[in-house]
Amino acid sequence: MSAPSERRYLGIQSRGTIALPADVRRRLHLDEQGAQLEMTERSDGVIELRAALPVPAEQRWFWTERWQEREREVDDFIDKGDVAVHESTEDFLDHLDALDSE
Repeated sequence: MSAPSERRYLGIQSRGTIALPADVRRRLHLDEQGAQLEMTERSDGVIELRAALPVPAEQRWFWTERWQEREREVDDFIDKGDVAVHESTEDFLDHLDALDSE
């Protein structure tokens, strides 16, 4: 998701509200229900805004640190080529049984 490097000035309304341009909202999916912006105020006076899309409750388990750690482990196995591909479910289950008996 490459954003153009373009300087834009946004007006600030009386309650501190700003309106993001429609093309930015669409590109960053900020037009989706529940979308939020993460704001970071840096010590050098820069205010950073980052798109923050909500994770549906039924998918939060996937984003826990423990699950992400396991995902990284799997990625490492795949990168090393340490994987097995099975032609059928039966082959897969036989492979698991063989691992159990080791």
